[in-house]
Amino acid sequence: MLRLGALDVPDGAFVVMAIVNRTPDSFYDRGATYELAAAVDRVDRVVSEGADMVDVGGVKAAPGDEVSPAEEVRRTVDLVAAIRAAHPTLPISIDTWRASVAREALAAGADVINDAWGGVDPELAEVAAAAGAGLVCTHAGGLPPRTRPHRVTYDDVVADIVARTTALASAAVAAGVDRERVLVDPGHDFGKNTRHSLEATRRLDELVATGWPVLVALSNKDFVGETLDVPLEERLTGTLAATAVSAWLGARVFRAHDVAATRQTLDMVASIRGDRPPVRTVRGLA
Repeated sequence: MLRLGALDVPDGAFVVMAIVNRTPDSFYDRGATYELAAAVDRVDRVVSEGADMVDVGGVKAAPGDEVSPAEEVRRTVDLVAAIRAAHPTLPISIDTWRASVAREALAAGADVINDAWGGVDPELAEVAAAAGAGLVCTHAGGLPPRTRPHRVTYDDVVADIVARTTALASAAVAAGVDRERVLVDPGHDFGKNTRHSLEATRRLDELVATGWPVLVALSNKDFVGETLDVPLEERLTGTLAATAVSAWLGARVFRAHDVAATRQTLDMVASIRGDRPPVRTVRGLA
């Protein structure tokens, strides 16, 4: 069983994690949800579109202006509190690598720490354990936060992904995090070039085989843009193709900008796989 806050996710079910960036410089929305009211409105909208949980972030992943821990708290904690007040049972993750920020967000109502930078803050697992929260353990190739990869190489990128993420997951459980609340993420584009991210997708079943629930963050990423040679605003089709492949290979949670399209893609995969019945079946019967 996978548990995300108050949500118990049965085997065979897919979770859509909607992205809500409270940043003025997000690569995708360019600050569209930086203001608190706009961010709360997006939460309401994505829930209506089929999101199962939301992921709140206050610092963009790419290099840019320095964001202090205090500023990250200012951007995220009041939003977490507002979401919790409006949606009492909706799982909320806080996208941060800093234990101090995570602690404040969990106290405000977040349920999961989504650490995209591979455990650079060793206190994160302890903070999650103390709050009874979940933790996402991501492969970032050992890079510091907000660092772009440059000529990074691996003997076997998937072997490195498996080794690093499962080590982080096991350490989290040893620190007291509930095993059913720990996920692993191959970290597409983080510490990787496009060929690495494609291989991580193609061989995702090897990470799934470890038994840890797998989260993938594919939405509109550079590996999609480079693979198809399309700009940011034309990456949805490639994102959904990668989403379908990852779902078929066993990923469970999908971090996404385009919630309605992602929900339909995952529902179709689940129905093809036999885990979800069609909504209606009148063809050939009427």
